[in-house]
Amino acid sequence: MEEKQSIIGPIIRMSLVLMVFCGLVYPAAVTVIAQAAAPDKADGSLIYDENDKVIGSELIGQSFTEAGYFHGRVSSIEYNGAGSGSNNYAPSNEDMLNRAKESIKEWEKNNPETPISDVPNDLLTNSGSGLDPHISPKAAYVQVSRVSEATGIKKAKLEKLIEKHVQGKELGQFGEERVNVLKLNLDLKNMKKQ
Repeated sequence: MEEKQSIIGPIIRMSLVLMVFCGLVYPAAVTVIAQAAAPDKADGSLIYDENDKVIGSELIGQSFTEAGYFHGRVSSIEYNGAGSGSNNYAPSNEDMLNRAKESIKEWEKNNPETPISDVPNDLLTNSGSGLDPHISPKAAYVQVSRVSEATGIKKAKLEKLIEKHVQGKELGQFGEERVNVLKLNLDLKNMKKQ
């Protein structure tokens, strides 16, 4: 019995030390280092408007449905960051096929001048998280006709705007080139004001 009591004391002390270290000291240290090294990223890569009001994060997509803006990827969760994830169906799944057919119908209704064969898959399908803020450069370029018609901005000017927003591969070789839809649309909004 005495042996059990002699073990319980160190176990309780070690548990308390680990709780303090893992629950307080380590998270506080990581937070301080992150704030010092990359404060914008540590705060969520927030994007502010001209009045310093937060309008979004460059890491989470937003829904744009107006003809005068570039549209992002389809999101089954409406870009709700509280519940990341979407149904990652197989290509043969009936629900996936129906969702893709709905996306195609929506595209054809809003972009009659651009055939569906020219539309990249990222405009018709979800990302794994349902939060992806990026589209491929091609997905942005195929929307130029619609945006130009809705805004009156010349196609060449919109193409230069897209070109300005193309982000390269990470470290020059990882991932794909991409365009952040929120940042692109913010610049487009400013262009409309001019």
